[in-house]
Amino acid sequence: MASGIAVQFFEITVGAIVVYGATRYKVTHLISVDTVLAVDLTSGETCRLPIEQLRLEPNEEEQASAAQEHVPRDLSLYSADEWREAQRRFDAIKGLLNDPFRTREEAKALAEQAGVHVATLYRWLHEYLRVGNVSALVPARRGRKTGTRLLSVEVEAIVDSVIEAFYLDKQRHTPHDTIEEIQARCRLAKLEAPHPNTIRNRIRQIPEIVRLKRRGRREEATNRFTPIKGTIENATHPFAVVQIDHTPMDIIVVDEVYRQPIGRPYLTLAIDVFSRMVAGIYISLAPPSSASVALCLANAICPKREYLASLGVSGSWPVWGKPAVVHVDNAEEFRGLALERGAAQHGIDLQFRPPATPNYGGHIERLIGTTMRWVHKMPGTTFSNPSQRKGYDSEAEAALTMKELELEVVDFFVNRYHQRPHTKLGVPPIKKWERGIVGTDEEPGLGLMPVPDDPHRLLIDFMPMITRTVQRYGIQWDNITYYDPVLDPFINAADADDERRKQKFVVRRDPRDISRVYFYNPDAAAYTPLPYRNISHSAMSLFELMEIRKRLTEEGHRDIDEGLIFEHLERFRRRVAEAVHKSKKARKAQARGPVDARPVVASIPSARGGSTPVPVPVQPGSNDRSQPSAPLPSESAVEEDIFAAPIRPFDNLGMRQ
Repeated sequence: MASGIAVQFFEITVGAIVVYGATRYKVTHLISVDTVLAVDLTSGETCRLPIEQLRLEPNEEEQASAAQEHVPRDLSLYSADEWREAQRRFDAIKGLLNDPFRTREEAKALAEQAGVHVATLYRWLHEYLRVGNVSALVPARRGRKTGTRLLSVEVEAIVDSVIEAFYLDKQRHTPHDTIEEIQARCRLAKLEAPHPNTIRNRIRQIPEIVRLKRRGRREEATNRFTPIKGTIENATHPFAVVQIDHTPMDIIVVDEVYRQPIGRPYLTLAIDVFSRMVAGIYISLAPPSSASVALCLANAICPKREYLASLGVSGSWPVWGKPAVVHVDNAEEFRGLALERGAAQHGIDLQFRPPATPNYGGHIERLIGTTMRWVHKMPGTTFSNPSQRKGYDSEAEAALTMKELELEVVDFFVNRYHQRPHTKLGVPPIKKWERGIVGTDEEPGLGLMPVPDDPHRLLIDFMPMITRTVQRYGIQWDNITYYDPVLDPFINAADADDERRKQKFVVRRDPRDISRVYFYNPDAAAYTPLPYRNISHSAMSLFELMEIRKRLTEEGHRDIDEGLIFEHLERFRRRVAEAVHKSKKARKAQARGPVDARPVVASIPSARGGSTPVPVPVQPGSNDRSQPSAPLPSESAVEEDIFAAPIRPFDNLGMRQ
C-alpha cells in the first residue's frame, strides 16, 4: 500500500467533526489529554473516544484544491537553495505563528526584516497553515520564459567568487559596488555580465545572519538571530524542550530463534524537560547515529497506542506532538539529512549541543541513569562496572531478546516511572504533563497536542535514505535486491534534465528490518514498500547485515553478493542450532540435579505471546516460585531523588564500562 507524501497535524477542538473507525462524530467535551466525549451523528449516542485513533473528516473540495496548488516531493529531493529559502520564509513567519495576535504594524515590521511586502508574509503564513509543514514554503518551480538564458558556468563562478570574497567582507562593499566588480571581471574574461537585478537577487538570497557575521557585525547577528537556548527556564510547557541522548545498555540480550547471547544493545531516549515524561525511545544493536536520533524523535512525535499494543504493554502513554526545541549530541555521526530535514519539515528547532555544556543534557542523563539502575535487576545485566559484575556471568544469565527487553523497558516507563511522584516536581510526570495540557485553576493549559494524520508516513520522513536507478531486476541497496511491479514504469528511466543519465529515485529503509525498503514514486507523490526480490530470504536488521559483511570480508571474500550474504546467514543459524542441540545433554543433567541446586525460574511475558525463563531468588521461608526476578523499587510515595546525583557531561554517556 502506498503512503501519501503529505504529513499534516490536526488539532481536536469542541465542535470538530471527526471519524472514529467508519463512524462520524461531533466532539462535545475534552475529557483528558487523550480522551474526548463525542456524539454519534447517526445514532445520537454519546461515546468516549481515544484521541490517538481519531481522524478529522476529510473535506474533498479542500483536498482537491491543495493537491492542485501544492505538489509535494520527498524531503531529500529539494535542492539546498530551495530548502534554504523555505527555511528563510519559515523564520520570517515564526513571529506570527508564535503570537497570532500581533498587530498589522508588527507584521509589517516582520515583513521588512524579511525584505518582503506584508502581503507576501501573510501569503507564506497561509500556505504554511494550510499544508502544515515547511515544504509548503519551497518556491514553486517555474519554467524559463522564452528567450531567457541561464548564466554560463564561467559567469556563475565569477558571481559566486565576487559575492563570497568581495561582498561578504568586513569592508562592507555595497550591492552597487559588487555589481560593478562582477561587470569588470566579466569584461576581463570577455564574458557577458549578468543583469544587475540578477546579482541583486543573489545577494538578497543570502540569509541576513550570514551577511551580518561575514561583514563584521557578528555581535549584532548574535543578538538578533541566535535563538535563546532551550534551557530549563524556557521549558514552561509540554514539548517546549526535549533532550535526546544515547547509552550502551548494561545488559546482554539473546537472539530471537536460539536464545544465544548476541551483545549489548544501545538505548536512545527522549525526555520532555517540563514534565520529565519519557517522550520517545529507540533500542538497537547498531551503534548510535543520526538514524537513532531520527527514529527516537519520530517515536516521540507519534501517538503510542499501537506501539504499546504491538509490545503487549498495558497502560497509557499520552505523549505526542511537535516539540519546539530538541537538544541532541553534537557528534558528527549524529548529523544527517533525514534527521535535519525531517525536523525542519515539522518546524522543530534541532539544536546540537555545544561541547562542555552539561546543562543541556542533565535531565536526559538522569533519566538514563535511573533506567540503567532498573536494568541492573534484570537477567544478563553487566552492571555499571567490572567490580559490580564480579562473580556474575552476564552471558550465561542472559535471557531477554531485544523485543522482550524493549517490552520491559517501556512497561517500566509507562507503569512505574511516569506514575510515581518526582521529588523535584512534587507530582508524577504524568500529572505534570496533564496539568501542562489541560491547565489548573492557577495556570491555563497548552491545549491538546496536535496529532499527525499519518504516523507511518511521518516515520518514513525520518528514515535513512539513498538514491538509486531502477534496473530490470529492481533496486539494489547494500547488495540486496528489492522488487515490486510498481517499479516497472521506471526501469532505465532517463533523467529529465539530462537524457544521457538515468533517473535516480529516493529509497528509504528502517534499520530494524531491511526485508523491505520504501520507494518514492514521483508520479504518485507517495511511498510504496518494496520486498526482497527473492521473497524466500529471511528478514534481518541492518546490524545483522553489517556483521555478515564484516565476517565475509575477514574471511577474504572480495565480491560479496546477495547469495553469499544469505548463504552465510543460514550457515550461521545452522551452526547455532547444532550447538544448541549438542548442549541439551548438559542442560538435562543439570535438570536432574537436586531441587535446591537448580535455578528457580519465573515467567515474564514475551513479545511473541509466550514466556521467557528468568532467574529469581527464593525468599527465605517461601515456597512461592512466581516472585519477581529482583526486589522491586521502593513502593513509597516518593521515588528516589535522581536529581540529587551530580550531572556528568552529555558526551560521556558512551564511556560507561
